Amino acid sequence: MKDTQTNSDTKQILRILLVDDQKIIAEGIRGMLADEQDMELHYCQDPAKAIHKAIEINATLILQDLIMPDIDGMTLVRFYRANNATKDIPVIVLSSKEDPAIKSEAFENGATDYLVKLPDRMELIARIRAHTRQYLMQCERDAALLELQALKQMLQQRNAELRLLTAQDGLTGISNRRCFDKALTKEWGRAQRHRRNLGLIMIDVDHFKFFNDTYGHQQGDKCLQAVASTIDDTVSRNGDLVARYGGEEFVVILPETDLDGAMKVAEQIRAAIENLKIEHSSSLTGKHVTVSLGCVCIQPTHDMDADSLVKQADAALYQAKEKGRNRAEPAADMAA
Repeated sequence: MKDTQTNSDTKQILRILLVDDQKIIAEGIRGMLADEQDMELHYCQDPAKAIHKAIEINATLILQDLIMPDIDGMTLVRFYRANNATKDIPVIVLSSKEDPAIKSEAFENGATDYLVKLPDRMELIARIRAHTRQYLMQCERDAALLELQALKQMLQQRNAELRLLTAQDGLTGISNRRCFDKALTKEWGRAQRHRRNLGLIMIDVDHFKFFNDTYGHQQGDKCLQAVASTIDDTVSRNGDLVARYGGEEFVVILPETDLDGAMKVAEQIRAAIENLKIEHSSSLTGKHVTVSLGCVCIQPTHDMDADSLVKQADAALYQAKEKGRNRAEPAADMAA
């Protein structure tokens, strides 16, 4: 006699592991399940090999005798539950006794169900199907949850990559203008609230148009990449920000830094760029690529805005160019 199954049930093979030292019991169970085309019965006579066998066949249900030589059936049930690969597989224990105390103990040790052997064929099949269906549904839910978690993690990773791309300059790999504007607003507000200094360095590659005209835009890109990397390496504090401001201009935000500190960083940057020894035969300043820098430091008040910091740094940069380039200059009202 065959039970009516849904399409999903028909496609799903139920792999049943019978653990019993008596072959006659195995034959009896095999006969009961013989007509169930979606059920595979696997027999394990040695209880010491039961867990390995269950994992090997990917069992969807275990029929477990309680009385076996060498190992107690209750202990074996506990072993199933302690093993990560078998802990959720439903276990129907088979006992020769209808004893409430034994039945209670079996459930306490992790059994899913309890039958007196040999059980009625229809009852055995019904219980196998009920427990296996619940187990497979749980497996599907667990798999769906794992997939959802994986998708969530991938989405978080993609979002992080997207945030990085939107904040990163495509050529040099350092922060871009959008990231700089956002960071400046944030640091300006923090400096206002805590009445702390905020320093800014504006940097320009000297005679860069001549460099492009002489060596080509591909070499110009490589030059900008080298300059950006050197600035980034020179500015060492975690809270500082190096960004490409536009074209051949770069900026450095220096939170909680006074003018002396900003000038010191600027000079380190200037020297590091000069020491790259990037040939620049058309420069009017020297034989190698150099930079000019403007420095400013402000303790923001509520009647000021962040644009004033940028304007003063830009004015200081202009002074550095006017005084011969390849130098760092402080903002005019701070020079004294």
